[in-house]
Amino acid sequence: MREKPEHLVAIVDDDPSICEATISLLKANGFKTHSFCSALEFLDCPQLDETSCLILDCRLSGMSGLELQRNLAVKNFQIPIIFITAHGTPEICGEAMRAGAIAFLSKPFSEEALLSSIRLALGNPTNIGKKD
Repeated sequence: MREKPEHLVAIVDDDPSICEATISLLKANGFKTHSFCSALEFLDCPQLDETSCLILDCRLSGMSGLELQRNLAVKNFQIPIIFITAHGTPEICGEAMRAGAIAFLSKPFSEEALLSSIRLALGNPTNIGKKD
């Protein structure tokens, strides 16, 4: 995987309030962000190959989060995925984690849980995204 000068974190969630709150949190912690209201919109974005981490809702209209995870794997995109959901089940969590997800967070989740998961996804669990 090539080195990325800035970590681009993409958020795919069809709830605008979740996207806005997540963007605000991530920008306050030094991350560059993009948000998308659907999996298909994310797949069509020009920054797909620049994405360092994906925060992905499980339940989306059209293509689900799990379907997007499978689609990315088939296309050989190795983007670390953090699933977020208000409708998680142990089966869905297990499927996501077996397919390589970094974390599976139930809404509402703490800011620190999300930031810790992002740091883990980016390979530096202690320093990335920490305020000075």
